[in-house]
Amino acid sequence: MTSGRDGRTGYLYIAPWLIGFLLLTAGPMCVSLYLSTTSWTMLTPPVQVGFRNYAAILTDDPIFTVSLLNTLVYVVLSVPLGLAVALGLALLLDQKAKGVAIFRTAFFLPSITNMVAVAMLWLWIFNPEYGLLNALLQHVGIAGPLWLQSEVWAKPSLVLMSLWGVGGTMMIFLAALQGIPQELYEAAELDGAGPLSRFIHVTVPMISPAVLFNLVVGIIGTFQVFTQAFVMTGTAQPGTEGGPNNATLFVVLYLYKKAFQEFRMGYASALAWVLFFLILAATVAQMRMAKRWVHYEGGER
Repeated sequence: MTSGRDGRTGYLYIAPWLIGFLLLTAGPMCVSLYLSTTSWTMLTPPVQVGFRNYAAILTDDPIFTVSLLNTLVYVVLSVPLGLAVALGLALLLDQKAKGVAIFRTAFFLPSITNMVAVAMLWLWIFNPEYGLLNALLQHVGIAGPLWLQSEVWAKPSLVLMSLWGVGGTMMIFLAALQGIPQELYEAAELDGAGPLSRFIHVTVPMISPAVLFNLVVGIIGTFQVFTQAFVMTGTAQPGTEGGPNNATLFVVLYLYKKAFQEFRMGYASALAWVLFFLILAATVAQMRMAKRWVHYEGGER
């Protein structure tokens, strides 16, 4: 049984994290929840309006509906594609070949690069006149689209750019792949299973916890997409973020505009809490469905 002295020592060790959590996370969340029930422009004292902000968001704000649909489309396109590419790279790099560590590092490093720098790089790549991507397409006889300047191609452009950061997901898959006992593959091969069958019946079930983790984290992250759209669609002219024609106006970007361009802090706080509950609902749904397809070694937990 832990003594009182040991308990106090434990709290002392976690005090820096606990203080940081209370001051930088829990405290701001409580303030944001209060502000979400007010009308506040930062220039005058907050005025209580009850749940009027939430009612306006859910029933009388067509731009929020556009931003939510944009975000959902981005999530649906970006997350599965990112998981597939990350798993494919992990399978390729799960080899005992000479120099494979160099390739693992090379594929991982882009995922920790500053996002603003990455956005500026891809802004040049997607330039329809002198960008690298259209230049490559022109060499094979294909007329490249306008990318970020096109309402149709703007979201696919950001989805394509998101593949730049799959290195972290790839490393988690790689660790999961290296944890699979080789005996399972040998037993499956003795039973006549081919490479595809071994992948479906051995690899996928064994790495399913890693798939779940990457899926949950990926959806949470893509619901909060902001930097790419803010930097890449507002560089030419401030105030045009989310264009063209709101094609890349995501929920967090819309929240930013309400807070720091229109100074409607109460409304922006309500938007933040609506997004929080959407992410929470998506996460809970995934965890409940995971019981049907996630397999843990040693039995279900």
